[in-house]
Amino acid sequence: MKSQKSSGGLVYSTELGRTCPECRQAVAHCVCGQKVALPASDGIVRVSRETKGRKGKGVTLVKGVPLDSAALSDLGKQLKAACGCGGTVKEGVIEVQGDHVEVVMAFLQKKGWTVKRAGG
Repeated sequence: MKSQKSSGGLVYSTELGRTCPECRQAVAHCVCGQKVALPASDGIVRVSRETKGRKGKGVTLVKGVPLDSAALSDLGKQLKAACGCGGTVKEGVIEVQGDHVEVVMAFLQKKGWTVKRAGG
């Protein structure tokens, strides 16, 4: 039987999302100070539009932003305000409701990111 320490512990919870393997708190509320590694990125932010699984309603997706979860949610909030719509941040991807690809790309370029349009 593996011990809890050797198996790595809980990584994801349906209630909390990503969790810290040490203190078992949500990554945003980690009390042990352990830094969770950022996803690998090539330095290019990709912006696309998608309708899959949303009953035909389009959303603008922003992927590849090398920020931690707190900074990513702040950027998502700024993008939603710039577009005047709703949205969310899920698993490192910012979703902005509606077709706002051009607005999002212009906003991110002003912030100094290298931005590419993905998808078509």
